[in-house]
Amino acid sequence: MKHITILSIIAICMGMSSVGWSYDTNMAKSYAELFAPVVGAKAGKALHLVKPDGFIKDIREGKDLVVIDVRTPAETSVYTMSLRNSLAIPVDQLFHQENLVRIPTDKPVVILCKSGVRATVAGTALRHIGFNNVFILKGGFQALNTYYGPKQAYASAKK
Repeated sequence: MKHITILSIIAICMGMSSVGWSYDTNMAKSYAELFAPVVGAKAGKALHLVKPDGFIKDIREGKDLVVIDVRTPAETSVYTMSLRNSLAIPVDQLFHQENLVRIPTDKPVVILCKSGVRATVAGTALRHIGFNNVFILKGGFQALNTYYGPKQAYASAKK
């Protein structure tokens, strides 16, 4: 009998907690708008994904862009992006006011991380709050290293 009473109390509490929770309908609508164009073959473009070859092409052409590495300080202490206008802002600090003001709105901004997962989340969130000029390096440093190794770097330096 004692177990039935305890289970009943737990069931009532669980039922009450689920009734009290609801999602933010306005935020859900804003995400619905953000993701509305993400359909079909052009989904990657709608998400503002940049493939490594396009990223390297933009760099070679001298395109004025800012690169933000959102990996942790431990990760960036070993290697990071050395391009002009590169920033290292860990994802857990990216949305602090002092870092948001460092992100330009007048030129393309490319977000990258190790594999592209953190960059995708951070870049999507930045676009959601109004940074429409933010793009995400698809596959992160891993994809960039696979695409552009020493052989490709040496070949482009000879040109």
